[in-house]
Amino acid sequence: MWWPPLAVGTNWSTLPGMPNLHLQKLSVGTESVESLALWQQSPRAQTDDGYPRHVTRMWPKREAELEGGSIYWVIKGLVQCRQPIVRLDEVIGQDGIRRCAIVLAPGLIRVAPTRKRAFQGWRYLTPEDAPRDLPKGRAEEQTLPTELSAALAELGVL
Repeated sequence: MWWPPLAVGTNWSTLPGMPNLHLQKLSVGTESVESLALWQQSPRAQTDDGYPRHVTRMWPKREAELEGGSIYWVIKGLVQCRQPIVRLDEVIGQDGIRRCAIVLAPGLIRVAPTRKRAFQGWRYLTPEDAPRDLPKGRAEEQTLPTELSAALAELGVL
């Protein structure tokens, strides 16, 4: 199950039936939300049924809490968008090692840019700490340069 963008000012944690937990992940090598979207359209980044996916070595221990949650993508030091998690699939690599494919809903939902320091792997994110979705009108605006977005987020303007 996935959730559409929320109304401005809506807090995930206050809505009944909303997820208990999200993931946040660095989108390594991605320059923008648009380049992440392009990558996810490639056959290599998709499941057999056409959903975008991200394959990771570790399986989330708190898998049940992620039901209905999203993955929040960190691009160039800022959380910039999210994608609802559809399911977790097991993937066995050519090396015989079991991995987790985080299968995602198509499309990226822009969120209020939020500064995030680099980290490895993924991290859990509580609904209270998750950046808010941008209003529909703002989600279509041209993206500010990363350095400017980061500076404005640091000041609390964005």
